[in-house]
Amino acid sequence: MKEQDLVILLKKLTSKGRNLSLRKLAEELGMSASSVSESLERSKKAQLVDRNKKRVNTLALQEFMIHGLAYVFPAETGRVIRGIPAYVSASPIKEQVTDSSEQFVWRYINGNARGQQITPLYPSVPEAALRDEELYQLLVIADTLRMGRSREKEIAIAELNKHIRNYVENQ
Repeated sequence: MKEQDLVILLKKLTSKGRNLSLRKLAEELGMSASSVSESLERSKKAQLVDRNKKRVNTLALQEFMIHGLAYVFPAETGRVIRGIPAYVSASPIKEQVTDSSEQFVWRYINGNARGQQITPLYPSVPEAALRDEELYQLLVIADTLRMGRSREKEIAIAELNKHIRNYVENQ
């Protein structure tokens, strides 16, 4: 698995039953169609999508995100930069974590926030997140599972469960 595989799977969760073409997925995520195709093949081998690469195996994805994400794709932090809010500084986590005064951001030149840098799962994540609010929330949840404390992770798991239920209901 590669980081972009998770980004693509999360984007598929936001599809609301639409079957996005490789070209559309690539366009919306700022990736090449061949990268998306290769990613879906890896996800198929990992049993994170069905054999037709259309539907996300939500139970497997949920298990991977909760128990493996922090080990496979640990978050890296850096210096204070300009960007868009991430981790506990963005929805849906920020509304439920009131004890964090630190700001965290993904680097984005046109960002309106300053904070400690978190390296996103994939370089195009900030722009893709700004185009799709639900994807943004799922990526914030992923960051929280990558680097959060136990209370923050509990919140992230509850939020992830909501998104997965929504995906399953719309299939």
